[in-house]
Amino acid sequence: MRGVFARKTRLMFLLGVWGISSLAVPVWGAEGPDAGDTAWLLISTALVFVMLPGLAFFYGGMVRSKNVLSSCLHSFAALAIIGVQWVVFGYSLCFGGAGRFIGGLDHLLLSGITPETLTGTVPTYVFVMFQGMFAIITPALISGALAERMKFSTYCVFIFLWATLVYDPICHWVWGEGGWLLEMGALDFAGGTVVHLSSGISALILAFFLGKRKGYPQERMMPHNLTLTLLGAGLLWFGWFGFNAGSALTAGGGAALAFATTQTAAASGALSWMLVEWLHAGKPSALGVASGIVAGLVVITPAAGFVTPAAALIMGLAAGAVCYFAVLMKHKFGYDDSLDAFGVHGVGGAFGALATGVFASVGATGLLLGNLHQLWVQFIGVAVAGTYAVVVTLMILKLLKVTMGLRVSEEEEMVGLDKTVHSESGYNL
Repeated sequence: MRGVFARKTRLMFLLGVWGISSLAVPVWGAEGPDAGDTAWLLISTALVFVMLPGLAFFYGGMVRSKNVLSSCLHSFAALAIIGVQWVVFGYSLCFGGAGRFIGGLDHLLLSGITPETLTGTVPTYVFVMFQGMFAIITPALISGALAERMKFSTYCVFIFLWATLVYDPICHWVWGEGGWLLEMGALDFAGGTVVHLSSGISALILAFFLGKRKGYPQERMMPHNLTLTLLGAGLLWFGWFGFNAGSALTAGGGAALAFATTQTAAASGALSWMLVEWLHAGKPSALGVASGIVAGLVVITPAAGFVTPAAALIMGLAAGAVCYFAVLMKHKFGYDDSLDAFGVHGVGGAFGALATGVFASVGATGLLLGNLHQLWVQFIGVAVAGTYAVVVTLMILKLLKVTMGLRVSEEEEMVGLDKTVHSESGYNL
């Protein structure tokens, strides 16, 4: 009897400990965040962060050695400037209200958000940081068009104003509660219009407004370190899995589909660019393969969760060819888009958004399934977002030209911005 009593006592003790611990530990489920979704979005946020040094390497290897640090700093400056802007008011303008054209000021300095606040199945803080990485990398993409000749001080002010006046409104239109493009039914899974079209078309305007580099195009301005560019392309490819698959905001089938379409489009984009360049120019190049990777990734971004891997394969193959010839346009029309931001991101983003309206078959229907209206909505989104970005970018550039000036001096440009602007050198050999 004494043994039975002892066993019952131990059982009661263990049940009591379990009961107390269950009160102390939050239960993951309908009443709180989903552990799997939260972990996946945290990882995806870190993956998108890796794209910033990836972009720095990608662009840094393409400029001349005297400007490698200057080019890399464009990406890291965006991390600092937009990283602060996003927390202070950027997130609130994008997601802080239900207006048709802009959010609100409900979440200035992330007010009203606590560790218990949820967005879907994840803590809102995680969603804020994930979306913040998108806001940071978008203006950094523009830096490909201004490399080797723009004042660093003016660039810092430009990306702050551009993120506030261009990115934040377009982001709200497409992804924010009540946004007019969202209400119209525009599809943009991870940022074809919001990120790539807006930055790419703005890069074209900046290239025209800023003017050509001294000596361009008579002087051949070759990339100084394509090894660095290939490393950057690899990091971008790696980070893009978080960019696209993370945009599902869950760790379920939507993320799995986006992961598969992202990989497929990047591979087929690289293959397509390599083959087209081989046929057109006679030789495949490392820069071409790197550019093809990014072109495929850009084009699949708006469609990643809406199309099948087979459609992603077709879109990637088309992306390599379309963006290859878009890059060649700068030679025909005489503008100096130094690192092909418009040819890859502007054209690729627009093409991807329209192709989404053609191939969408998962959670939405496109032209191939008889829904012509979806293609029309995609066209409206591309046209309006592109026009808005052009107009506001022009206004910002005119203001900065009058107040701060846009270009470094001719002497600074000849010596190189690493030494003249930053008093440093990328290579002390």
